[in-house]
Amino acid sequence: MNMSCENFRYVEKVRPWRDLTFKFYSDGRLVIIDNVAEEVITPKDLKGDSKDFYVRKRIAFIKNQLNATRLKYA
Repeated sequence: MNMSCENFRYVEKVRPWRDLTFKFYSDGRLVIIDNVAEEVITPKDLKGDSKDFYVRKRIAFIKNQLNATRLKYA
């Protein structure tokens, strides 16, 4: 299976101003990397604007997957 990945970088607008990279894989996996601390974090570690960013991108990703599946079997 062809594994693709969408990368998004986000810098939080309030302290501690974390620099985050979100990696959405085509199989549904997600990796969130704190670029300064160089560690992987989970969605439950997000708060405020970074959590909002994650939710919006996740919803867009799911919609794209559903549209691709619909077109494939239509």
